[in-house]
Amino acid sequence: MAGNFLLVTGLSGAGKSTVLNVLEDLQYEVVDNLPVRLLNAFVDGRKSKAKLAVGVDSRSRGFSTKTFLAAVRSIQTTRNIQPKIIFLTCDSDVLRLRFTETRRRHPLAVDRPVTDGIALELQMMEPLIKQSDYTFDTTRLSIADLRQLVEGQFLAGSPAPITISVVSFAFRLGLPREADLVFDVRFLKNPHYVEALRESSGLDEKVCNYIKSDPAYSEFFYRMSEMLCPLLPLYKNEGKRYLTIAIGCTGGRHRSVMVAEKLGAHLVEGQYEAIVRHRDLAL
Repeated sequence: MAGNFLLVTGLSGAGKSTVLNVLEDLQYEVVDNLPVRLLNAFVDGRKSKAKLAVGVDSRSRGFSTKTFLAAVRSIQTTRNIQPKIIFLTCDSDVLRLRFTETRRRHPLAVDRPVTDGIALELQMMEPLIKQSDYTFDTTRLSIADLRQLVEGQFLAGSPAPITISVVSFAFRLGLPREADLVFDVRFLKNPHYVEALRESSGLDEKVCNYIKSDPAYSEFFYRMSEMLCPLLPLYKNEGKRYLTIAIGCTGGRHRSVMVAEKLGAHLVEGQYEAIVRHRDLAL
């Protein structure tokens, strides 16, 4: 079954330990910092049939992307096992702040500034991003958000329907990398240009009424919801347990927030488990 053997890798400080902890809570057998050269022997020597998650990154002895991918290919071809790769990434500035706040030493910056270690590791690990089955960008994710993503993707045996995360965001700050579907609502009337509404948000009733007054809103929302409704069961049938729908506008404060709230409520009314998160509202 897909997801029974996970290889967790990525940038130092991006949340790999958190992911491994969550997987351990989900009844995975977890091993961290395994030398790449021992990966094949470790797989061969396991007697347990439990689900397995192995952490491998730049700290691991003998690590390089070339040797790591070679080991993965060997497992795939000679042992008929299909491991899935999880890659944790994060913006460099946020990683620097995390290392500064925790006063931890970057594994590749023992005798140099932390920024040098981050840049060196990013260059080293970049080839793995394209080879990964799951990429989690933790730049703007709290630990609780990351846990939710991992649980939604790998929680097995749950009778609950697919969990849907509706995320509002600002295009000027980039797309959420975890997004499965993205809707652009920048065509709607922008409350930012109304002085009485500028400092409010899409959570405010006056802002909501202003956006709803746009003739394009009703038709758009109807067609968006009509498109999503038949798609959601198909995602569930394919084994997807967690779906992220991103709604974007220019500043991530008015239109995207309002539409995300309305879509989340609409999905809940349709008996789906939906969670609404506003990525850039507080910025």
